[in-house]
Amino acid sequence: MWTGKYVRSPLVRSLFLNMVTEGEAAEPQKWYQCCPELLGESVQPLFIQSHMDSDTKAFLKRSVEKSGWLFTQLYHSLVSTILGPVVSRTSINGFLGRGSMFVFSAEQFRQLLQISPEWRAERLLDLGAGDGGVTEVMGGHFREIYATEVSAPMKWHLQRRNYKVLGIDEWQHTGLQYDVISCLNLLDRCDDPLLLLRDIKRSLVPETGRLILATVLPFQPYVEIGGRWQRPKEHVRLKGKTWEEQVTDLSTEVFQKVGFKVETVTRLPYLCEGDMYNDYYVLDDAVFVLKASEDGSESAQ
Repeated sequence: MWTGKYVRSPLVRSLFLNMVTEGEAAEPQKWYQCCPELLGESVQPLFIQSHMDSDTKAFLKRSVEKSGWLFTQLYHSLVSTILGPVVSRTSINGFLGRGSMFVFSAEQFRQLLQISPEWRAERLLDLGAGDGGVTEVMGGHFREIYATEVSAPMKWHLQRRNYKVLGIDEWQHTGLQYDVISCLNLLDRCDDPLLLLRDIKRSLVPETGRLILATVLPFQPYVEIGGRWQRPKEHVRLKGKTWEEQVTDLSTEVFQKVGFKVETVTRLPYLCEGDMYNDYYVLDDAVFVLKASEDGSESAQ
């Protein structure tokens, strides 16, 4: 479940803003903690320790400020109450222009992909791109930017950013290959996660193409249809209860099963702008960089 901060007192809010700015918050540092010795032997050397940086602090600061806009938040709450039973939360957020997400900063993105600020490639495809905020973090490294999104209001936001929006059943069949495909917090929200991974593998530039994949752990897959949530058709079950155990199972079983190999992995907070009840929301993400296995074939498992 989401957890978050609830700060209503102007004095406490001011103190919290200073705390975020100065990096003195103890709890946010837990968002990045990992016990490498609990990871599988093959995964341990691939783990990269991340830390809160200036871009993350800036996102939190904006979220705290926006949650204090009382009349805006009241309006958002009213619209959400009316539309919630029939419209997806993503579409409501897109209509209202709220609920922006933060997965990683530009520096964290480069660290994971092990690239320099000057690195450039031809094509990026961001699957389930939302309003394009995270796409923009990655986009400076690519000449062409493609995106997919189910929500009509979110598609509008993507088109406003001049991204090339492809249909969710179209991107696999265009004949294009991508230098990087991002699949951020989508694996646990789609009906056919293993099919999705296979389609991604076929769409990457051979040898040099990379998939950057984020997923919330513990892994709890559900698909949102309208205002309802239901189990996906293809249900991936992970072994283990801790973040480290599930990262290991994803790495050595699920990804290997479809022909991917982990290159790097880190732990990051998956942040979302708040509302009138919480200043921001946060979930535990595992963020992987994956490449196709050298033999190019899927595991027999």
